[in-house]
Amino acid sequence: MYRERLSPSWWMILAIFMVVPTTVLIFFPISLVVGVVTGVVLWLGSVCALWWFSPVIEIAPGVFRAGRAQIGADNVASIDVIGRDDARAAKGVDLDARAWLVLRPWVGPAVKVVVRDEGDPTPYWLVSTKNPEALARAWKSAGN
Repeated sequence: MYRERLSPSWWMILAIFMVVPTTVLIFFPISLVVGVVTGVVLWLGSVCALWWFSPVIEIAPGVFRAGRAQIGADNVASIDVIGRDDARAAKGVDLDARAWLVLRPWVGPAVKVVVRDEGDPTPYWLVSTKNPEALARAWKSAGN
């Protein structure tokens, strides 16, 4: 069993904080207090929305789930670990346009889930994960 939420990293939360001074500048002619309160509410709402809508990567008996999609163990040929350095190419120049993607910019490494089903036009899934080795071990230990 493996479960991981691709929640935003600390630097993403900090970057979103830029909404506060921006909102203060917009509302400054009206009221400084309104600008600060509105900015903080927008920032908290943005952080909560990012966390709430973050995809979950899960390995359950006989199934691999990534976000809203799932694939049965009998349709998975392999799960290959892609390190942080190779993930940049896998997400860019080496990417097949038919691949299913569950990527987040704040998560560097990924796994490549090779699809075995000949009738499926998707050759593989590319899924961001914070710990690709643990995900691959969990898949193997689940008997898949």
